[in-house]
This record gives sequence, structure tokens and C-alpha cells, in this order.
Amino acid sequence: MDEEYDVIVLGTGLTECILSGIMSVNGKKVLHMDRNPYYGGESSSITPLEELYKRFQLLEGPPEAMGRGRDWNVDLIPKFLMANDLMGMFEKRRFRKFLVFVANFDENDPKTFEGVDPQSTSMRDVYRKFDLGQDVIDFTGHALALYRTDDYLDQPCLETINRIKLYSESLARYGKSPYLYPLYGLGELPQGFARLSAIYGGTYMLNKPVDDIIMENGKVVGVKSEGEVARCKQLVCDPSYIPDRVRKAGRVIRIICILSHPIKNTNDANSCQIIIPQNQVNRKSDIYVCMISYAHNVAAQGKYVAIASTTVETAEPEKEVEPALELLEPIDQKFVAISDLYEPIDDGSESQVFCSCSYDATTHFETTCNDIKDIYKRMAGSAFDFENMKRKQNDVFGEADQ
Repeated sequence: MDEEYDVIVLGTGLTECILSGIMSVNGKKVLHMDRNPYYGGESSSITPLEELYKRFQLLEGPPEAMGRGRDWNVDLIPKFLMANDLMGMFEKRRFRKFLVFVANFDENDPKTFEGVDPQSTSMRDVYRKFDLGQDVIDFTGHALALYRTDDYLDQPCLETINRIKLYSESLARYGKSPYLYPLYGLGELPQGFARLSAIYGGTYMLNKPVDDIIMENGKVVGVKSEGEVARCKQLVCDPSYIPDRVRKAGRVIRIICILSHPIKNTNDANSCQIIIPQNQVNRKSDIYVCMISYAHNVAAQGKYVAIASTTVETAEPEKEVEPALELLEPIDQKFVAISDLYEPIDDGSESQVFCSCSYDATTHFETTCNDIKDIYKRMAGSAFDFENMKRKQNDVFGEADQ
């Protein structure tokens, strides 16, 4: 502890672990601490199943029909899920023409614009150009471009087109789905990035309490723990470590459901993601459903784990996700969690304290990736260059091989 670091990271959620790994690869001296004895923070995986029942204060514990407790790794905030087959949408001629336009679109080549100005033409006008119906617009904006509201419709279309291109290219890369999901649950991802940080010299301390964050003249200079002080130039943390520097930005409800069957009308898929657009259910926010199963080593044989989530808009959150729960019936067991969402009140430019945002209701990591890139840019003063990071890794591992 009694050392000086370039960066201290508090909390081992996925956001914090990715940033820790990136900073280590970039040659920064990193100390990574967590008050918990496990990796993952809010995004941890719970095992055995008995621990999940205890966490939600269900004292009776799981019945024998649930199988061995150790066969379960239940994510509290599941993301990176697989998508359903989209061919039914692709077969529609107008939508197919729209997708061809998107695939051919190159922001550096005006010949591909087809009369669209990417800097001024709204996405609403692009949809009109291809005469797309409301259901297709809802699907495109919320399931492909992964927007959470319809505010994007009146914004310049460039970002939306690039989002759809990312989805299409990811789908083409893996065939059945643009998404990846780690075996044994999402908790494996933070550990993977923690190992990346350690390879590049990062120091990890689990089960390490944080007594105080030390500031001098409005700028972070260190972290105090158990009477010792580790000094730093920058600090990265999740909202729980600096409650006086964050504000409440809303609430999210997540209902974890254990099933003995796949979701109906999904061709008995072992995993899927369903997004119910806000317009379809007269809401301001989308409702998300995701399902994974024994095929991903997160449940006992023949069992499925589904999660319904949304941003809370009323005083009766559970009623807000009823359209999702209806898709999952019959449900063997439900675990209901309602959490506050927090965001930092400043950008860290003066304090050099960079706080991540709480994980939202989405079942994909689009918003989390944006948060990571935004924090990195504020810390480093430049945008994250993935290709440069890959070159650095190749240089190190190449030298090791030699």
C-alpha cells in the first residue's frame, strides 16, 4: 500500500476491470482494490444456487428439483446475450433495401449516400425514404441500433447508421448472433480483464476496505486503507465508493426467473434476447428479456435462467415488467431486485476522480462500452485506440515467445 501509483481502481465490476486492464497495457502502474472478497461487484455471478436464495432472503432454499447448487452461476446483471433469428424481417423488400443501403454506406464516400446527408438528414427522414412501417422502425432503432428511447429519430442519421452497421457486421462474423456470452456467467469477464492487468504489472487486493479517499486542493492524491496510504495521480471507481460525488439518475427493476423450459416461440433456443420497444407497451422505456441456460454452464441440466428488466417509471415496478413475465410462464422461482441508478456529478477533469455509471436495464453492453470509452477519453485526453492496444499486446507476447 505505501507506494505511489499512476492509477488506483476501486471495485472489480466489469467497467473498472476493463479500464484497469487498458491502463496497465498502456504502461501505467495500477493498484486495483475491492472491499469484497470476490470479483464482479454488481455484475458478479452467484454460486452455488443456495447463495442466491440467501441473497434474496428466501430462507427455505432451493428445492431438490433445481439440481446441484454448484451447477448454477446466476448473473445479477446479465448482458452480452444472443439474438433471435432475424430472417423474417430480412425478407421484407423495403427493409432489405434499407439494409443494403446501410451495408454500402461509407461516410467517407458521398457516392454511397443515396441523397442522404449524414450530418443533417434525420433518421426519421431516412426511414421515410425507405417507407418503413412503425414496427420495423421500432425493431431497427431498439433491437439493432440499441437505442433506449426514440430521441434519436430527430438527430442526424450518421450515428444510427454506424450502430446498425456494427450490429450487421457482428452478426456476419459469428453467424447466428452478434453477441457473445461467457461460459460460467458474466463474472468470468471481470476476472479475465483482471488477469490482463496483472500480466502488465497491475496489483490486485481483494477483501481490502477503503477507509478514505484523500484529496488535496480538490484533487485526488491517494486512498487510505487499514492505516496505510497508497498515493495516486488518478482514481477510477464505481458509485458505491464515492456516494457524495454521484447523483441518483433513476431506478431499475430486474426479475431473475428460473425456468424448466425455453421461452415459447423461440424454436427452443438455449439463449435469446427479446426487446419490447416502448411504443409497443405505451411506455417511455423499453422492456428487456434475456435468457441463458444449462448450455452456458450457468444452470443445472434442463434448466434456464431468464431475466426481465426495465427502467422504473411508476410506483409499481413489478407491474411494469408484466409483458415480459407473460412470455416466461410458467416460472419456477422469481427473485426481484429494484436498484437505484447513479451517475457522477462531475467529469473528473479537476479532481481526477473518474466514476462509472450504474448498470442500466439493458441486456447488452452498448451503454457500458460507451461509459468505458468516455472515462478513458477523460483520463487519457484522447479517444481509445483499440488497434494500438492490440499492437502493444502483440509486441509483449511476441517478445515473450522469442
